[in-house]
Amino acid sequence: MSLRRALALAACGLAGGSVLLSAVVVGKQPARGGEGEPHQPGSAVPATSASASTSAAPPGLLLLPPATGWIEKPAGSGGYWDSNWDRREPLALINHKKKNEETGEREVTSRLDHYKAKATRHIFLIRHSQYNVDGQADKDRTLTPLGREQAELTGQRLASLGVKFDQIIHSSMTRATETTEIISKHLPGVKKISTDMLREGAPIEPDPPVSHWKPEAVQYYEDGARIEAAFRNFIHRADTKQEEDSYEIYVCHANVIRYIVCRALQFPPEGWLRLSLNNGSITHLVIRPNGRVALRALGDTGFMPPDKITRT
Repeated sequence: MSLRRALALAACGLAGGSVLLSAVVVGKQPARGGEGEPHQPGSAVPATSASASTSAAPPGLLLLPPATGWIEKPAGSGGYWDSNWDRREPLALINHKKKNEETGEREVTSRLDHYKAKATRHIFLIRHSQYNVDGQADKDRTLTPLGREQAELTGQRLASLGVKFDQIIHSSMTRATETTEIISKHLPGVKKISTDMLREGAPIEPDPPVSHWKPEAVQYYEDGARIEAAFRNFIHRADTKQEEDSYEIYVCHANVIRYIVCRALQFPPEGWLRLSLNNGSITHLVIRPNGRVALRALGDTGFMPPDKITRT
């Protein structure tokens, strides 16, 4: 086996474990002189700059990227979940310095129950149905005939789940409002609440960037704050007074939903544009009493016939 082949195989094997080679030999070293002169045992190894580019590498060396966090992280150390992501973690709400006046002991355990959530929240995020994209103003961007069919199918799907929905909160934009009105016909008695917080917008500059959609920086600044406020206001563990599990519907927009999903799962929010949602789709988040979040469905439109599925 050639030296080149052997070293390539070694590099592949090590990259899959906990060690990553910073450089491997890929070519024959010059015999003597210059930068390619072999290192002599016992002599000092010259320091190299961490910011040196690949073009500055000595001849015959292939520089590999530095180890990233997921490689450096010790095996079995678990994830980096922030248990107080919604600022409702019981231990974070307790005054740990407060003591019992009689015994002088700290009453941490006895006060924990007062701050612990008891119920699970089920969050159903619905993207509005297909609408007239040629409308100049929001009031002109009404649902298309196909969009109204999609909303009917979404409403039927939600009704078929056999759960008692507590409320429908929807964006105040026309396409979300009309989608809500159609869905609500299949869920009689469920109250509807309109809010500007869930209106469509640019939550945060996406990474990687895209060329076909580049809002002004001020739009990220304005919309981002509002959409983040919507996340903090609506997405959190149940209130301590809530005794039973709740089922809530939020009818809004693709950008808002994708950002909320990334934030709720503690994924990098800049990756929201890597996700894709069909019109009338259902995304199901579950928030447990201990603050853990699970994604049960993302952009589900399996209940629609293929010819009814769109993504506009």
